[in-house]
Amino acid sequence: MTSEARTMSQWTQQQHASEPRGPAQVTTLSRKAAAGREIRRAVALGYLKPGAKVTEAQLASDLGVSRPTVREALNQLTGEGLIVQEPYRGFRIAEVNNSQLRDIAATRVGLDMLAIDAILADPTGRRMSIVQEGWTQFSRTTYDPDPIVQLEAHLTFHRQIWIASENYMLINLWPVTKAHITIALAADQRTRSDPDRAYKLHADLMDAILTEDRAAIHKAFIAHTIDSAEELISMLAKGGKPS
Repeated sequence: MTSEARTMSQWTQQQHASEPRGPAQVTTLSRKAAAGREIRRAVALGYLKPGAKVTEAQLASDLGVSRPTVREALNQLTGEGLIVQEPYRGFRIAEVNNSQLRDIAATRVGLDMLAIDAILADPTGRRMSIVQEGWTQFSRTTYDPDPIVQLEAHLTFHRQIWIASENYMLINLWPVTKAHITIALAADQRTRSDPDRAYKLHADLMDAILTEDRAAIHKAFIAHTIDSAEELISMLAKGGKPS
């Protein structure tokens, strides 16, 4: 058994014994979805580290599901960008370098502002109300003890902004964009799990959006996305500890 497999197995046993919300054997109707959720949790919490190889057999044993179910979950996560599949070498956890983190952040701000322009151009306020619905949902789950709920809430809030824009290309680009955001967010969450910080960043962003002042909104997106990426890069350079 590899060191990564031992870590995953030990973590599964420990979490199952002491933390009800932690990884446990899958018993839900959608076993593929539940298996994928447990793997996401392991990545977000750092038990499956970037670059670590994962095997169907070990995951099937840890999660109490069949290998075909694990294979389906891994294929799904590969599509999301959290897992990388290499021919003849199997699956491994995706890695992201500093240059990629910066590229993801800069591109996100550009696309987010494209969505904001469409939202601000709506004189009825209907598109803005869709964003507000997304904020309400996010604010309800910020402090959920499950880190995967936090991660998905973050993604859902930003997806809601794109949906509110009613921009055909943005909506159809979301699945691809989500894959790259997921990698960056998983790295961030492994390094600094801080719900208070996450809430404040998004509250400041939402406050800026409600002003309908494009310059203020752009500044808030830079603080939320680009500045956060730079902070993460700095923290990773120092061994993953906040300064």
